[in-house]
Amino acid sequence: MQFGILFPGQGAQDVGMGLDFVHNSPSAKALFDEADSVLGLPLSKLCFEGPLEELTATDIAQPAIYTCSLAALAAFEELAGERIQPIMAAGLSLGEYTALAAAGAISFADGLRLVRLRGSAMQAASEAMPSGMTSVMAMEREPLEALCAEVAAESAAICQVANLNSPGQLVVSGQIAALDLLESRAKDAGAKRAIRLNVAGAFHSEVMRPASEKLEAALSEIEFQPASCPVWQNATAEASTDATTLKANLVAQLCSPVLWQESFAKMVESAPETTFLEPAPGRVLSALARKIARGAKVVSLHEAAAAAEILESIR
Repeated sequence: MQFGILFPGQGAQDVGMGLDFVHNSPSAKALFDEADSVLGLPLSKLCFEGPLEELTATDIAQPAIYTCSLAALAAFEELAGERIQPIMAAGLSLGEYTALAAAGAISFADGLRLVRLRGSAMQAASEAMPSGMTSVMAMEREPLEALCAEVAAESAAICQVANLNSPGQLVVSGQIAALDLLESRAKDAGAKRAIRLNVAGAFHSEVMRPASEKLEAALSEIEFQPASCPVWQNATAEASTDATTLKANLVAQLCSPVLWQESFAKMVESAPETTFLEPAPGRVLSALARKIARGAKVVSLHEAAAAAEILESIR
């Protein structure tokens, strides 16, 4: 089986995620069991039973989503009776680590430890500098960057474009004073609306610099292999299979904008006939795909029952 694979990021978590895959697949169960053992915490119980408040914490949500996505893939392969051969892979923020594991650049266990550390480091950076993220609708990148620069200068606080998700859907990260000022001026600058997001801090901005330094130290101790397929990276919107490049761009990613719209558009352009598979949890990337490249074919493996439907459609 050949697919392009798109892996979700933080925010896709929900209580009960992965449970239906575990009920239908020993391979999926084995991955959740391994995650519990590697991390020394009841990650599977938090995924299956919650509570949502604990599951949503950055240091739990990241390994939980990583594990759920790879368990969904394992269940899909088990039902199909054959391995997926990724044509290309990408992931939104955290999902980039899942993409690297799926492409064989890192082991499941090493990726799991990395995303756990990444989540903890991001949480610590957020607590050290009160900050957040604001979704800005119906603005282009250039005028929004100009507004961020204006707000940063006036408030003497960090304010950066952090996510370019799809046309008209951009996210800004910054310190609280900067976001307050940005939201008060967004409509006058041309935005349809600006909505503060319920996140721990200003991800993909300079607020995350301490987390980036911790992650770089941890990555230096992890052995990366060349990826089995091109992995499109958030920080550059370029693909690579080179182990050194893949690792370096993970460090850059924490303080750089997530170039998802550009990445996915290039993925489709490079292989227009590709069917893209989005493993659980959620269907966020399928929705973004329709806005970025209307002709792209994206199927969502958001629940175990969807696996048979997807297999039926490609056979």
